[in-house]
Amino acid sequence: MPPTFGNLKSYCKKNGWYLTRNTDHWYYEKVLPNGEILRTRISHATGKEIPGNLWRKILKHQLKITEEEFWKSL
Repeated sequence: MPPTFGNLKSYCKKNGWYLTRNTDHWYYEKVLPNGEILRTRISHATGKEIPGNLWRKILKHQLKITEEEFWKSL
């Protein structure tokens, strides 16, 4: 089951991401030890589930982790 946008926000807050902007969405960034900067955007609709195809893209391209790693980090 895909997570909610609220789950994604909790993940970011717990795992060293910092809020860069709060406008139409929350925008978070994380700087990795190698200098790479990861970015993600989170909807304010925290109770809404993230659609499966979007969730797979977020994991692969924005968070760069597996779904298992995501759930273990919450």
